[in-house]
Amino acid sequence: MLAVVTALAGCAYEYDDGFASGTESAPAPAFTDAALPRDPSTRWPVSGAELDAWLAEVLPATEGQVFHTGYGTLEADEVREETTAPLPSGSYSLTLACRSPRRVSFSIGHENKELVDLNLRCRTSRVNVVYLPEGSVLTIRVEATAGANFAYRVTRI
Repeated sequence: MLAVVTALAGCAYEYDDGFASGTESAPAPAFTDAALPRDPSTRWPVSGAELDAWLAEVLPATEGQVFHTGYGTLEADEVREETTAPLPSGSYSLTLACRSPRRVSFSIGHENKELVDLNLRCRTSRVNVVYLPEGSVLTIRVEATAGANFAYRVTRI
């Protein structure tokens, strides 16, 4: 029996796991996100041809009937207020966009009713759908705490 125990004590199970014993293994490859980081310069307001290019990007062509488009540049703590012409009754999409290192506030109302009150995170756009009665005149107010570009469009859908 002592011979069997001695024989078994000398046995060891070995397997090939792909690594050489006694050597350092190579580090695992690092996985990276395939998405490229956003260019920080896309947050700063632009003018001229760059503003026109940005406008075409954030307010692309649409199939609906466009009744009003507004865009421009705001200085820090500036407020801009505009109104539309009287609109026919129907459903409208209100598309809002901005370009700034900070959020831009949009407020859209008709008479004493506030339809949209939004602090928009820039580099995104937002579409709100509203139904308006005949002859509605929208008041669009845009406010920025830092320099900003803004754009909006009122489209009948």
